[in-house]
Amino acid sequence: MYLNVAAYQFAPLNDLPGRRAQFRDLCDQLELKGSILLSREGINCFVAGERDSIDRLLGEIRKIDGFADIEVKESFSVEKPFNRMLVKIKEEIIAFGVDGVDPLAYTSPRITAKELKAWFQQGREFTMLDVRNRYEVNLGTFDGAVALEIDHFRDFPDAVSDQSQSSAMAAVDKDRPVVTFCTGGIRCEKAAPLLEQAGFTNVLQLDGGILKYFEECGGEHYDGECFVFDQRVALDSQLRETETTQCYACQLPLTAEEQQSDKYVPGKSCPNCFVAPEQAAEIALQARNQKIREIATPLPGSQSYINKRPIHIPQHANGMQLIEYLRSNFGFVPPDAWIERFERELLVLDDEPVAIDHVVAAGERYEHWFPDTVEPDVNPDIQVLHEDEALVVVNKPAPLPMHPCGRFNRNSLSYLLGEAYRPQQLRLAHRLDANTSGVVVFSRKREVAGIVQEQFAACSVSKYYVCRVIGHPEEDEFESNRAISSRLMRAGARGVSQDGDPGLEALTRFRVLSRESDGTSLVAATPVTGRTNQIRIHLWHLGWPIKGDPMYVEGHGINARQTLTVADPPLCLHAHKLKFAHPVTNQMVEYVAPLPDWSTLETSGV
Repeated sequence: MYLNVAAYQFAPLNDLPGRRAQFRDLCDQLELKGSILLSREGINCFVAGERDSIDRLLGEIRKIDGFADIEVKESFSVEKPFNRMLVKIKEEIIAFGVDGVDPLAYTSPRITAKELKAWFQQGREFTMLDVRNRYEVNLGTFDGAVALEIDHFRDFPDAVSDQSQSSAMAAVDKDRPVVTFCTGGIRCEKAAPLLEQAGFTNVLQLDGGILKYFEECGGEHYDGECFVFDQRVALDSQLRETETTQCYACQLPLTAEEQQSDKYVPGKSCPNCFVAPEQAAEIALQARNQKIREIATPLPGSQSYINKRPIHIPQHANGMQLIEYLRSNFGFVPPDAWIERFERELLVLDDEPVAIDHVVAAGERYEHWFPDTVEPDVNPDIQVLHEDEALVVVNKPAPLPMHPCGRFNRNSLSYLLGEAYRPQQLRLAHRLDANTSGVVVFSRKREVAGIVQEQFAACSVSKYYVCRVIGHPEEDEFESNRAISSRLMRAGARGVSQDGDPGLEALTRFRVLSRESDGTSLVAATPVTGRTNQIRIHLWHLGWPIKGDPMYVEGHGINARQTLTVADPPLCLHAHKLKFAHPVTNQMVEYVAPLPDWSTLETSGV
């Protein structure tokens, strides 16, 4: 049997990076699993392992000033209910975000588990207030307890201030004793003082929470189970794991009865989240797109932040001074500039700045910090068109870079989608220019990424673009097979360079869709090969440059490569359709991005 402990203590804590490293190394050595949260306001931990190992960890915690009396709740399990060990630094050890509520300065009076049991038995008049989330309450709570129907503890302050007739708090007498309770007591350290601020005159918090009550009093006056935040899901009044499990899809706990429902499909759905198959995909897309909108509002890179760029140390640099490696590997940076970066403590290892004579080791990962970074605004209107177990297909807006580069880091498609799909890592199958809109494919699994990328590399993917060009091509259908030089800044003018560079084979077929009175034409482009800027170069070389192209412009001039601003007229080039073999089913699939505003034709006409 493994020992599981839950413990927290509010006390001032300093040197957070150093303590994180200390506890991370110690827990790895002791083979412990779980989580330890560190903040300037204290420590909160849930850890499982052998008794001796747990005692050693607690001993180290108790050595810290202010933590000698940290209280611990114990339970046991056949297996460790955590997959890994995490030690994290947080702003708060229990998220609340209310000014003026500080357990370091004040906490409400406590009532012990045995005193509470006596109150129940004596028939005392008081209110039990459950401060937990609704899915926890649904599994079990104290007799007659008031629950606030919140989905996250951050919602508690709003629920307390809601005095509408339909709210739970409206029925709670402010002059009657109120006992707050949660799983282990930590949430009450902030919930109870907030109630006092709201005018409740006699607020107590259950010391040690439900788990302490179970430990000292069993299950009397409590109906049901207690949700715990680990793989055991729920405990009974004897602190034993129950048959309750958790839905993989919605994360809600499921009783043994709910697990018998035909709507419960392990790993996919349960009675709480089941939807008909024909509706599930659309609901998932709506939720994903809403999440992307929230992540992109405001644009994460357009708000000042510290841009932390990684520096990986290769084997050949082992034993070098860091400044020597930087000067040899980043030749475009003036040598003296690195001295200034060290003096400003912007070269960092494990959140700690390193000295100018610091010696590196192969495999280390340093960070180069750029404070006060503000990136140019981009168009964040990303639309997920399709997602399944293998692929994510999006309609990329423009201007928006595909991945971090140059002036852009967080304001990029890869970063925004990475936040929306975290912890899953999406892998690009191909690329579009920052100024080009349309269909982009990502792989969700490493094993399928290569399959998709190989199809693009082998030119077996059918691509269909729509663009608006300046001028009226004479022929309704035409093509270009001019080779694309690797020197793209000059390739369009000559096709094959004149200095011995033969360039790369390239072929694009074109079809005129309409010729407009404003002197432009709408053209469909089908690139057979996949060279960088291929469509833009071929059309420019033919004398029909794409409208809004900031680089390949009318009159065969070439500007410096640039990403357009959101205020600029758009580059009228759109990746409208992609067709290829699905990496799992091997069936041909086609994905279509709606036509942009600058196109005058309906999708059916294209």
